[in-house]
Amino acid sequence: MNHYDAIVLGAGAAGLMAAISAGQRGRKVLVLDHAPQVGSKILISGGGRCNFTNTGTVPDRFLSANPHFARSALARYTPRHFIELVQKHRIPFHEKTLGQLFCDHSARDIVAMLLAECTAAGVEIRTGTRVIEVSKPDHFRVETSRGTATAPALVLATGGLSIPKMGATGLSLDLARRFGLPLVETRPGLVPLTFEGEMLALMRPLSGVALPAVARAGRAKFPEAVLFTHRGLSGPAILQISSYWRPGQPIALDLLPGQDPTALLLERKKARPRAEPRTILAEFLPQRLAQALAEAWLPPAEMANQTDKALRAVGERLRSLSLTPAGTEGYAKAEVMLGGVDTNALSSRSLEAKAVPGLFVVGEAVDVTGWLGGYNFQWAWASGWCAGEAI
Repeated sequence: MNHYDAIVLGAGAAGLMAAISAGQRGRKVLVLDHAPQVGSKILISGGGRCNFTNTGTVPDRFLSANPHFARSALARYTPRHFIELVQKHRIPFHEKTLGQLFCDHSARDIVAMLLAECTAAGVEIRTGTRVIEVSKPDHFRVETSRGTATAPALVLATGGLSIPKMGATGLSLDLARRFGLPLVETRPGLVPLTFEGEMLALMRPLSGVALPAVARAGRAKFPEAVLFTHRGLSGPAILQISSYWRPGQPIALDLLPGQDPTALLLERKKARPRAEPRTILAEFLPQRLAQALAEAWLPPAEMANQTDKALRAVGERLRSLSLTPAGTEGYAKAEVMLGGVDTNALSSRSLEAKAVPGLFVVGEAVDVTGWLGGYNFQWAWASGWCAGEAI
């Protein structure tokens, strides 16, 4: 049996950062992961280029039952700290849009950087290792498919339930529950929305059509691209709003943001009376979408023969199209998990469980979920670093 200062379950972003932080402080650290390689979700993120942080990281861009919980960790380990680490390893990167930073070459650069930092800090990593049992007679005891290890500190960093094909499991949640930590209801976040019936029949032929729009759910709104799919809607604006949407609620789409569609339609009726509505709508919308909406919302007549009332109704729908999703694509397509270990059970400074000394929960398993665009990686780096500093 081997004894360590800390055992980290999960060799993803948060787990590796916790290991690095603790290892740099002279702690003997073991990282365990059932996957054959480290950082599986890092490697597929950002289309293989890893959107590793966002320069606009602020606490109000994170969802949690306690919206103030993330403030401490995000203030102690900022995007600038991680950028400095990336620059230290001479990894070229660029800002794509809205503060999103990506590797120029490959997400493999970030994984290689983290492994190099682990090596320098003396961290031991065992991949392809299945956790069989975790207990705490005095120290934490972790029995695995490759032997047993003990430590006074245990870090739960196995992520959430999103993207199970990449090996996601509920291990951190199961262990947190076993040690008496309360959980906030979990659900898929940053996930495409699905539709049924007539609405799906309208959307399915539009699969692949994308356009800039503003998506709203309650008070939340996001001005980004919307993409029609064979099952409903996706694209950045939809993924963002999905984290705020609840089953049974409608969402609203502004399909012509920054414009007055009613005024446009009435003006075109005068300027181009012989034109068909689909031709006019195609001036502002993708052609396939313009045709579908014209057929669904207006009679087959030239603009001159459309009533002002009908055109105003179309204008209102273009400005605020109310749609009620049937559901989501679930964890299989979700980028993150919402909910998780209740933040009331954790220290906001160290991520240590208040009732279980030495037990830390970091990353996606905590009830802190960021917007799309590098925010969840920044939470992983920050929460992992803070836990490592406390070990």
